[in-house]
Amino acid sequence: MSTLSTQTASNSSTSMAPSFLLVGLPGLSAAPSWWTIPLVAVYLLSAVGNGTVLCVIVLEPTLHHPMYFFLFLLSVSDVGLASALMPTLLGLALADAHAIPASACLLQMFFVHVFSVMESSVLLAMALDRALAICRPLHYPAILTNAITGKIGLAIMFRCLGLHLPLPFLLAHMPYCHSQILTHSYCLHPDIARLACPGAWGTIYSLVVVLSAMALDPLLIFFSYGLIVRVLQSVGSREDRWKAGQTCAAHLSAVLLFYVPMILLALINRLKLPLPQPAHTLLSYIHFLLPPLLNPILYSVKMKEIRERILKRMQPRKVGCA
Repeated sequence: MSTLSTQTASNSSTSMAPSFLLVGLPGLSAAPSWWTIPLVAVYLLSAVGNGTVLCVIVLEPTLHHPMYFFLFLLSVSDVGLASALMPTLLGLALADAHAIPASACLLQMFFVHVFSVMESSVLLAMALDRALAICRPLHYPAILTNAITGKIGLAIMFRCLGLHLPLPFLLAHMPYCHSQILTHSYCLHPDIARLACPGAWGTIYSLVVVLSAMALDPLLIFFSYGLIVRVLQSVGSREDRWKAGQTCAAHLSAVLLFYVPMILLALINRLKLPLPQPAHTLLSYIHFLLPPLLNPILYSVKMKEIRERILKRMQPRKVGCA
């Protein structure tokens, strides 16, 4: 703690200090314990909801198709993202623990970004799946086979792990010119990288890795939906358009839920808008914590197959996957 307090934001560079300081939720530092309840509730509901979806997809052979495989990966990324965030959030809520060892901070940063980019990659794969199913319905079964779907899953894993594995090592060996005080309740790559000295060689690779997912993926997703809208406009029957639109409703809701807060945060930082820090922090919480909570609800409500299988599994003994 003393090391951090004595560092100055001067032009002189130093190596990474042994620990970082996290910032709690503004306005709750005086009585942090009460927001432990909603945090734990959000995490437990996210785990139960996504766990139910995972169980149903694994146990139901009729759901062993590409669309549900991608939904399986989406639930895995949601559970992983919520689990990666909880240690520091609960530490602040229960013990007001603002200091975090640098190694633990880099490890949390790695998993947060791996699961976040995994979610982005899966949403992109689901958008391409829907575009192919609607734009090329006759060729869809022959193109997107289970073997191709498995290769897409492996590509997603390689993208998440391969690209992000160097980041903690790059950040650990970069020179730092600012006090190691973060602006969030968890460790994020942009938050750590901004503390490095200008022109540090590792920042270029870091920027490319982050932009490759968080800038490219939403563009490709909305391009896919542009193709879908174009095809739906040529469909004569209103009922057919409604059915096709319903198949995309849950996915489009998940896309907006994941990307809109992130894009708003990027615009606020880029345009330097005078947004109060509590509002900035709240947007960050919404971006990371709301999708794991709401995605299982969206897919259970909007997708008839998932909803029916969940109800079927609950009926015999009134327990989740019994």
